[in-house]
Amino acid sequence: MKSSGDRAGVNPVLRLAALRRLHVYVGMLIAPSILFFALSGAVQIFRLHEAKGDYRPLPVIEKLGTLHKDQVFAVKKKRPPPPPGAKPAAPREAGGPPKAAPKLSTEILKWWFLAVAIGLAGSTLLGLWMALRYNAQRRLMWILLLIGAAIPTVLAAL
Repeated sequence: MKSSGDRAGVNPVLRLAALRRLHVYVGMLIAPSILFFALSGAVQIFRLHEAKGDYRPLPVIEKLGTLHKDQVFAVKKKRPPPPPGAKPAAPREAGGPPKAAPKLSTEILKWWFLAVAIGLAGSTLLGLWMALRYNAQRRLMWILLLIGAAIPTVLAAL
């Protein structure tokens, strides 16, 4: 007698094996993007991709931040300096209230999201290692990984 979960006549063990195989294939294909978004997002949590005061991020950090947010691998062009003798623009909100310090809950949330981003990157790296180390189809795993890295790289370069 067949169980209710086995109505189609497919062995549930074979179905689970097929789902697991599909999970590995999709995971290898999207792992490079997951790593990119986890790591570039971690940098953006504390706005390390934006210039502030004396701080100037490395150009590659700015570009990766722009790619993460706007899907463009380019830094936004800065406005050219005004020509000599031009009247300076009036400052926006001159004398406005000082910016309030972020709430404690906001700071804790930022650190939580940083931990989540690190955990996501670590988990993805662990999955990559397992797929490349313990899968009989290592060549296919490498091909999927390279395709997963090449697609966004080529599209960002266009």
